[in-house]
Amino acid sequence: MPDAIFLSKFTPLPRIFFADDFDEGVNGWCELIGNHDGDLNKVRKVMEDLRPPQLSNANFFDIGSHGSLSGTYSLKLATRAKAGHMAQAIKRTTSRCDGRVRVECYFTYKAEQIFGSDTQWDGNVDPSERNFGDFTISNDICEGDDGRRYHIALRYLNTDKTGALVQRWMYKTSVQPSTKMVMSKMVKPNYDYHVVNEGDWQPVPGGHQPFCYNEIPTKINWHYLRWDFDTRTRRSVELQVNNLVMPLQDIPVPVYDHPYKALNRLMNFCFDVRTHRPVRNFLFLDSVVVSFEQP
Repeated sequence: MPDAIFLSKFTPLPRIFFADDFDEGVNGWCELIGNHDGDLNKVRKVMEDLRPPQLSNANFFDIGSHGSLSGTYSLKLATRAKAGHMAQAIKRTTSRCDGRVRVECYFTYKAEQIFGSDTQWDGNVDPSERNFGDFTISNDICEGDDGRRYHIALRYLNTDKTGALVQRWMYKTSVQPSTKMVMSKMVKPNYDYHVVNEGDWQPVPGGHQPFCYNEIPTKINWHYLRWDFDTRTRRSVELQVNNLVMPLQDIPVPVYDHPYKALNRLMNFCFDVRTHRPVRNFLFLDSVVVSFEQP
């Protein structure tokens, strides 16, 4: 696709950092694995099986290939059919300047089709919508020689663990436990990858947002997402998903109280998907564009 047409779907800041069209490949998005010394048995449980992202033509049993928003391939994250399992894709970069950063993407999500379900179906609302757990967009920032590090994470919680619909954006209130923290016994091994305790999440004000699930597991509709954060203030600025705009400047971001070395100017970008039931959950990314306000 010509660059001008591709970028016209987005509203980037003046300096485009990268523009990933997954018809052209994985563009550096890979599976996250926990720290180890060469012995993979030392990878923490919560990070030992985060599954590699894959290029997908969104193939379904009833219609064949669904394709992407523009083209054939999207980047697909797929969990295992295991309650609590998460799949994550990460792109590792460093920052060239401090300031406002904009992440934009087109995404969709689904739970896998379940055959022979006993749940009653009314021809409109499909029970599979309650089989989708959550997905999260996040970053990993380390500022430089002083080792100041933090993660900002915004989660769309579709259902709780009982399968009840929540459909709300959430922000986290604790740091992401690191291998260093667990090995030094600063924290216990965590169940939720992003936070110390499973309940360390709060609703984003005005963040209730039902999506177009479109009735059955094999119909996908693409959604626009724009997330702005500022590395000068260590804060999110704003989240827009389709027509809903959520100011985030007043939401605090947890910062580690100890330094991290060998991570100068670290700037990683992540997407993940998590299932709450023994049903595979999928997150599809058609394209991702990241831009800076600074030259």
